Amino acid sequence: MIRDSGRQTVPGMGGVSAERLLRLPVRVHGIELGRPVDLVLDREHTRALGFEVLCRDEKRRFLPLAVATIRENELEIRSPLSLLDEAELVFYTKRGSTFAALRGYGAVRARTMLGELVDLMLAADGTIASLVVATPDGREELDYCADVALVATGSNVRAAS
Repeated sequence: MIRDSGRQTVPGMGGVSAERLLRLPVRVHGIELGRPVDLVLDREHTRALGFEVLCRDEKRRFLPLAVATIRENELEIRSPLSLLDEAELVFYTKRGSTFAALRGYGAVRARTMLGELVDLMLAADGTIASLVVATPDGREELDYCADVALVATGSNVRAAS
């Protein structure tokens, strides 16, 4: 396990999978408060800011990544007050992006399509370390660096040969 400021990630090239995080319940002292339904990213698609959480009262709230501890079976928070109301959720999603909005985008290097985005791998500090893309040969994990861009489906790029 990689540990950083109390956070844990699973071993691997890029850290912890966004898909995996979205399957974990949000809990305080073992009590489930809700489930993440999306991952909120910054505008540049370089860092996870937090989660859109569907709470047990059917309201959607924002959970900043910085206040959550990623455990094997939960996203642990110290207080239910860490879940910010819908206005803050709207604030972050309007100024950034979401994983759901990017899923299916093409990963491109030098105008060559590398594959279609299916997952993000996050480092312990929330930065996007790598992309998991679907290719004709199956899934592939790519380092997410300056020469790799995410582009909307249908963009004018050629498929990798």
